[in-house]
Amino acid sequence: MIDLNEMSRDQLQTWVVDLLAEMFELDKSELTAESNLYADLDIDSIDAVDLAVKLKQMTGKRLAPEVFKNIRTIADVVDALAGMTEQAA
Repeated sequence: MIDLNEMSRDQLQTWVVDLLAEMFELDKSELTAESNLYADLDIDSIDAVDLAVKLKQMTGKRLAPEVFKNIRTIADVVDALAGMTEQAA
């Protein structure tokens, strides 16, 4: 399990990019903070749920449904994860 509190935003982004590349067989070099999960990466709603489950498994923290619903880009995922650490602090 990873500790979100010990990761900088840059480290979080790298971790999210690595995770997305591994889970969905994407080319890491094409993934940026602005990459849209749905339009650019062809992630569908079932994939998005798989991602949420994987994030919970790896962090021990669950994204709130209202936060998860508003995630569109890789930066949004990073912001949501960073927000979870701020809430816990």
